[in-house]
Amino acid sequence: MWLGRCDPYSMTILDAVVLGAGPYGLAAAAHLRCIKGFEFRTFGDPMSFWSASMPRGMLLRSSWQASHIADPDRALTLDAYRAVSGNHLSAPVSLERFVEYGLWFQKHALPDLEPTKIASIDKDSTTFRVAFKNGEELRTRRVIVAGGIAPFAYRPIEFRSLTASFVSHTSEHRELEPFRSKQVAVIGAGQSALETAALLHESGAEVELIARCAQIHWLGWKARLQQLGPLAKLLYSWTDVGPAGISRVVSAPYLLQQFPREVQDRLRKRSIRPAGAHWLPTRLKSVRMTFGNHVTSARECGGRLRIQLADSTHRVVDHVFLGTGYRVNVSRYPFLSQRIVQDLSVTEGFPKLHGGFESSISGLHFLGAPAGHSFGPLMYFVSGTRFASRTLRSYMEKAQPNGRS
Repeated sequence: MWLGRCDPYSMTILDAVVLGAGPYGLAAAAHLRCIKGFEFRTFGDPMSFWSASMPRGMLLRSSWQASHIADPDRALTLDAYRAVSGNHLSAPVSLERFVEYGLWFQKHALPDLEPTKIASIDKDSTTFRVAFKNGEELRTRRVIVAGGIAPFAYRPIEFRSLTASFVSHTSEHRELEPFRSKQVAVIGAGQSALETAALLHESGAEVELIARCAQIHWLGWKARLQQLGPLAKLLYSWTDVGPAGISRVVSAPYLLQQFPREVQDRLRKRSIRPAGAHWLPTRLKSVRMTFGNHVTSARECGGRLRIQLADSTHRVVDHVFLGTGYRVNVSRYPFLSQRIVQDLSVTEGFPKLHGGFESSISGLHFLGAPAGHSFGPLMYFVSGTRFASRTLRSYMEKAQPNGRS
């Protein structure tokens, strides 16, 4: 289809545009291709967050079964990739191998993915206008945002005035070798903080982990409960999200939605609370850990960083890594116009979504973590791509008879 700068109303109007090429964007596009006559295009850099925003050497916390990106025929699984690629793959899956798998998935499910950068998305009374950074634009009836979590990296207020040479989020480093022999502090108690601390230690850095919690919550009960056989399946879903019992509830978003809002919120927070994979403790044995404490201030001091702690002690380090997670706020997506941001109904930064992941703005859909408030914690994980892509496809089929609205 031609893409140009002439009268936008003379353009062919697409049924949808998918924005994003991580697991959710790829899964959604793979399912939308099954709708006869449905005209859509997908834009994004495949697996870019996974390949550029996580330290080399990381491993996936999720189980093998929960790490497949969903395709309509279940043909593009990790098992299939291992069989055809000859790569040695086992759980836990390495970040590098998962990125390779994602690129293989994209090549087979979405060979026409377009890397064109989107500048802005706006809407008039009937359609969305998608403008590109090269000055071109198109019109579409629907926009499906699978933009990932990179814009939501959380930086505590104590560190916001400091430069990247002293403080950075764990998502901002691909290589940790430059920190060899440096003194570093890692803030947090979740998987990214814990694994970053382990990788820094293994790279030769002098590391201290500082966390508010009294102790680390380690994930290991599921493996031990597997000994119970069929009973274990009653307690845990294959999606590998949430603790025993809760796992079954949050694996079924429509069931979760039947609970009172306060219960939904409690189950969501319980399922994504900071925790570390069972294979990390041995790698952290030699790492200094300070629990029940937090940073109250931080300032440059003689070319290094002085951080003050709540217990009145302080540390002087070369760098601080923030393993402080992500806080969804869709207004941080830079491509959403100010008008869309103002008109969008949100709760604590999450868009309010209904059937088909559609927001309060007709035709605007959100997948992945931004859907977590409406559809539960499953949406934070790769295993949620199956529910999300199937639900989206079903909604589009009903909303657009014969592929047209």
